[in-house]
Amino acid sequence: MKKLLITGGNGQLGRAINNLYKGKDDIECINTDVGELDITNLDDVIAFVDKCRPYAIINCAAHTAVDLCEDQEDLAYKINAIGPRNLSIAAEKFDCKIMQISTDYVFAGDATKPYKEFDTPNPQGVYGASKLAGENFVKEFSSKYFIIRTAWLYGDGKNFVKTMLRLAEDRDEIGVVYDQVGSPTSTFELAKAMDSILFTENYGTFHGTCEGICSWADFAEEIFKLAGKNVKVNRLTSDQYAAKAKRPAYSVLDNYMFRLTNGFMFADWHDALKEYMEWLEKNA
Repeated sequence: MKKLLITGGNGQLGRAINNLYKGKDDIECINTDVGELDITNLDDVIAFVDKCRPYAIINCAAHTAVDLCEDQEDLAYKINAIGPRNLSIAAEKFDCKIMQISTDYVFAGDATKPYKEFDTPNPQGVYGASKLAGENFVKEFSSKYFIIRTAWLYGDGKNFVKTMLRLAEDRDEIGVVYDQVGSPTSTFELAKAMDSILFTENYGTFHGTCEGICSWADFAEEIFKLAGKNVKVNRLTSDQYAAKAKRPAYSVLDNYMFRLTNGFMFADWHDALKEYMEWLEKNA
């Protein structure tokens, strides 16, 4: 029996991982959230990992409120940097693997072609900088690590797709930014990609997003089209949206390491979204 310790187990990705391994006799998911395990406390982490002795630690826990991170810098670094450091120290101490979930925000977002794993990070805000610090700690303290950078995630939980569908209930037009582009990524797809490397020794840093590129406005239009909603999308600039933290204008990641090392291919974002919305309808 292989035990997987999942931190942030109740989040969108944590739920997708649990769903993927549901009913598998040889895998046990041990889910924790902040109530069960404070990843910012090294002694707590070591004691917890010592007790459950997992095959791998999958760290889905993060301070992901990008604007809030600007005001809560210490907390962002505690959760996004010190947390992964503590988990990596424990993973090394008890000889288990660690899989760290990271983000497109480690890059400046000003590229003209998709970012490969070998491109130099240059975060523009506290969230991205704290997540990059977490990546560096994982590399420093663990010898069996996978770092997976992803972007524009949606799954079982609060997300952009559900927000658009909720707004469409009582609006016939919605303003959405069009000058930020990326690859909407289903947690169902990401969980499958994670599974394709977790039980191997194919260690390193990977990019993991659905194939294809769109803007947030394009994404919203596709959601309304699939839902049969007659909603007009008004295209806004990032300046009109006026968020506190700077968003990457170009968030496209190239899943280069997956292609080079194990051939895993993500679904196109249109297909993944269609599958997700069918799942939503079934589980409404």
